[in-house]
Amino acid sequence: MPANKRLYDYLSQHAEEISSTWYQNIDENDPNSIYASTDPVIIENLKRQNLAFNHHINRIFIDEEHIYLPALKNWAFQVTQDQEHLKTPIHYIIREFVRVRDLYLTYVKAFIRQEEANCESAEDISHTLMKAFDLVIHIFIEEMYKNTNNQLQAQKEMINELSSPVIVLFHNVALLPLIGTIDTARAKMIIENTLAQCAAKKVTHLYIDLSGVAIIDTMVAQQLFHLIDALKLLGVKSTLSGIRPEIAQTAIHLGLSFEDISVRSTLASAIASDLKLKKV
Repeated sequence: MPANKRLYDYLSQHAEEISSTWYQNIDENDPNSIYASTDPVIIENLKRQNLAFNHHINRIFIDEEHIYLPALKNWAFQVTQDQEHLKTPIHYIIREFVRVRDLYLTYVKAFIRQEEANCESAEDISHTLMKAFDLVIHIFIEEMYKNTNNQLQAQKEMINELSSPVIVLFHNVALLPLIGTIDTARAKMIIENTLAQCAAKKVTHLYIDLSGVAIIDTMVAQQLFHLIDALKLLGVKSTLSGIRPEIAQTAIHLGLSFEDISVRSTLASAIASDLKLKKV
C-alpha cells in the first residue's frame, strides 16, 4: 500500500481523537467567541464542523487538488454562514486553525516514526500538510470576507429603507420624515422606497419634512425634485416642510422652482393648514 494511502488511513482512524483533543484543550473566555459557548447545541455543531474538516483535510494525501479543493471550499462556505462563527472575531478562528494544524503535525510525526520514513519523505508530508492548511485558512478568510460584506450591504439597505419610512397619518395622508445626511446613493434609495410605499399604501398626499436634514448638495436637491415630479405621476400631492435656509439657497442656485410645490415652514403648520382647508 502506498505511503500516502497509509497516512490517510492513519489520520482517518484518528480523526475523532484529533477533534476531541482539539476541543478539550480550547482555552477561551471571550463571551463573543463560539469557542467559549456553553450551549450544548452550539458545542455539538462546532465539534461536528471540526470533525468534518478533519475528514476533508485528510483527503489531501489521496486525492488530486481539483477533487479535494472544492470540498474544502464548500466546507468553508458552510461554516462562514454559521451565525456563531460570524460573531466570533476572525483572529480567534485563525488561532484555532493553527492549533488544529499543530495537532495534525504531531500525529503526522507519530506516523512517520511508525513508518520509519526517511527525512526527505517526512519533509514532503509536512510541507503538503502545511500548504493545505494555509490554503484552507486563505479560503476561509475569503469566504468570511464575502459573507461579512454581504451582511453589511444588507444591513445598509435595511437602514436606508428604515431611514425613509412613509408613515400613514390619517386616511390616505402620509409623512416622509427625512433625518441626517443625504448623499446621492441614499437619495436614490429614498426615491425608490417612497414611490413603492406610496403606491402600496395608496397615499394621495405626502408631507416631506426636511427639518432633520442640515445639508443637501446640488445632486441631492435635484433628486428631491425628481421625487416630487414622480409622485405627481402617481397622483400624489407633495408638501415640503422644514426647509432650512441652506437648502433653500441650494435650490435657488440650481434654478429649481418651488412655484408648483406646496411649502410650509414646519410640519405642524403644514398639517394644520391642510386640515383647515378641508374643514372649509
